[in-house]
Amino acid sequence: MGSPERIREVARRVARFAREGHQLVVVPSAMAGETNRLLALAREVNPDPSPRELDVIASTGEQVSIGLLALALQHLGLEARSYTGWQVPILTDGAHTKARILAIEEERIRGDLMAGRVVIVAGFQGIDDDDNITTLGRGGSDTTGVALAAALKADECQIYTDVDGVYTTDPRIVPEARRLSTVTFEEMLELASLGSKVLQIRSVEFAGKYKVKLRVLSSFTDVESTDMGTLITFEEDENMEQAIISGIAFNRDEAKITVLGVPDRPGIAYGILGPIAEANIEVDMIIQNASTQGLTDFSFTVNRPDYKRAMQILKDKVAPAIGARGVEGDDRIAKVSLVGIGMRTHAGIAAKMFGALAGDGINIQMISTSEIKTSVVVDEKYMELAVRVLHRTFELDKEPVQEKMKA
Repeated sequence: MGSPERIREVARRVARFAREGHQLVVVPSAMAGETNRLLALAREVNPDPSPRELDVIASTGEQVSIGLLALALQHLGLEARSYTGWQVPILTDGAHTKARILAIEEERIRGDLMAGRVVIVAGFQGIDDDDNITTLGRGGSDTTGVALAAALKADECQIYTDVDGVYTTDPRIVPEARRLSTVTFEEMLELASLGSKVLQIRSVEFAGKYKVKLRVLSSFTDVESTDMGTLITFEEDENMEQAIISGIAFNRDEAKITVLGVPDRPGIAYGILGPIAEANIEVDMIIQNASTQGLTDFSFTVNRPDYKRAMQILKDKVAPAIGARGVEGDDRIAKVSLVGIGMRTHAGIAAKMFGALAGDGINIQMISTSEIKTSVVVDEKYMELAVRVLHRTFELDKEPVQEKMKA
């Protein structure tokens, strides 16, 4: 949706499906750069804008897109009707700038579909109980699309983005990165949560919860292209068992905070993280060091945009209340993660990962593991090197064995 020509291209793609007899609901994002422009304009007027008014402003980007796409479809001879989030309505909670969808009243959409219209719904936005416009956070158009697919029990939800599928890692960092034909929802959920920018995590959560068939495709392929992108599946298949690691995710949008000299007693973790949660700040990795003379250090990571606010809360409220010695922070870290369902049945993956990083002089600051992922925190300046080293170590540029045999 970057320009009038791109909008006409989207319209031609939609028209092709409509003329094949499909009922379509389309969820466009704002035109390229528009949301950033609007938010910058708001901060030019007021350096500390209220979240409510930011939502009012930011939501207009998608409103322009849906109107333009409806006009483009009408120009092609199709009946099309656009709706903002509040017109549907898409009901959300009241957490401005990061609201969550609670329900969708889809009757109006169903009526239009039955009448043969293409329905275009503004992504990224909704309305709360007090009739305030809300937005879902960056990538919220994906979430809107999947939520609508779930509410309407759609046959498939296709996410068109600037890449042609899910890759083993970002090809801009590792040119040899390989596109995956399939990936499980479990793996995709981990990849999205760990920093992969292909899909917004809440869209994957919705898809998994409501069993929405999801496919990632490129919006830049030819309208008549038969490229199938990456299918996100609910079950592992034979080929997936051969791939120990499916991908490497990374996130440089991280910051680490350490509360020093914390009394080692029951309830202290809640005393630290409770006020952080009340401020609607998400916490990721957590480490508590071994106790020495009744004191310990408590470290955790937050999103970098929340770093200064979290530090202020800890210094002003938490540290004095619990008797901590002090608070330290580092907002120049990155998280690098291995993801793969094959890790469940293969021992030694973490050791191999740590050995590869050590071999290139990359120090690990924090570690987190689960059945299908291992994440490490490293200095931000080593992030790209770490991704390249791990991609090479686990030979992710090569096809799994069974897929080679079938080819």
